[in-house]
Amino acid sequence: MPALTATRKKRIRATVRIPRALYEEVRGVVRKRQSTADNINDFVVTAIRAYVKLLERRRIDAEFAGMATDAEYQEEAVAIAQEFSASDWEAFELGQASRPEA
Repeated sequence: MPALTATRKKRIRATVRIPRALYEEVRGVVRKRQSTADNINDFVVTAIRAYVKLLERRRIDAEFAGMATDAEYQEEAVAIAQEFSASDWEAFELGQASRPEA
C-alpha cells in the first residue's frame, strides 16, 4: 500500500471541544446526507476551510475599501482611465459592431 499513503494529504490529529447541541446537529446533517461530507471530520474540515476563505475575502475586501478613500490611488486611477479612454471607446465600438442586430 505505499502508493496509497503517498497520495494521502498529511493530516494531524487535533482535539476540539464543541457544544453537544452543535455536535448533534452536525451529526444529523452528515447522517441525513444533507452535505457532501462523508463523516463529521470531513464536515468540520470543510466548515473550517470555508470560514478561513471567508476571512480572507473580508481581508481583501477591506483592503479594496481602503482604496476608495486613498486620494493618491484615486488620482492615479483617474489618470489611467483618461489615458486609456480612447482605446476603451474603440474596443466598445468594435464590440457593438460585431453584435447581431436585435
